[in-house]
Amino acid sequence: MKLIIKYFASIREQIGIEHETVDIDAPHLTVDALRARLASRNARMADALSEGLPVRTAVNHELVAGTFVMRQDSEVAFFPPVTGG
Repeated sequence: MKLIIKYFASIREQIGIEHETVDIDAPHLTVDALRARLASRNARMADALSEGLPVRTAVNHELVAGTFVMRQDSEVAFFPPVTGG
């Protein structure tokens, strides 16, 4: 499954990349499973995307829960929660 991954704000700063395309050999993949795979790559990814951190996720420009199942060629965006004021 090919996915376009985009990283925003402090997550982008921590890992040092803005976007990437990944190809994962899986027929079905949840947002949580993708996040875990990415976090397992290296220490910087783990620090930015570890399960305990408040990270928001959008798939194809819609906010989704961790249980959301992605499809081929989805665009996935990870970003920290945003506060206003």
